[in-house]
Amino acid sequence: MSGYISAPPSRQYWARLSKIPGAGDARYEPQNVEAPKGSFLPNGDGARFAELNDDSIFADHVFTVPADTVDIDFTWKLTAPPHRTATFEYIAITADNTLLASFDFHNTTPPSVVKHNVPLGGLTGRHTILGRWNVADSPNAYYSAVDVLIEDS
Repeated sequence: MSGYISAPPSRQYWARLSKIPGAGDARYEPQNVEAPKGSFLPNGDGARFAELNDDSIFADHVFTVPADTVDIDFTWKLTAPPHRTATFEYIAITADNTLLASFDFHNTTPPSVVKHNVPLGGLTGRHTILGRWNVADSPNAYYSAVDVLIEDS
């Protein structure tokens, strides 16, 4: 399987909708942002999709989260063929790259739509949350970044 976060809108999703000039091939292949496991970059530090790492391209495309919201639902859209899955992780890209949540899939094959409720850990302001789908039967992961603005109360 390949995949990307469709809700809240990820950088790939915005590109797929042709809303981001200069977003590169992610427009045509939002599901193929695959690179070795462990990166904290929106493109996974892979050889392709470098545009996804350029915050300025996505500056006007944020998902606003109302004040006092404690968690967000994330939805991955997965495509065939299937991959057994180790984990899905959600990381706030910060100086410390804060792990917000990890969901263990115990080497099972996920369905074509995967939803997770992710706690925000008290974050406020503008952040990029990186979704990382760690494939169990490969040294790679799929990456999908969501830009959020969490309003302060």
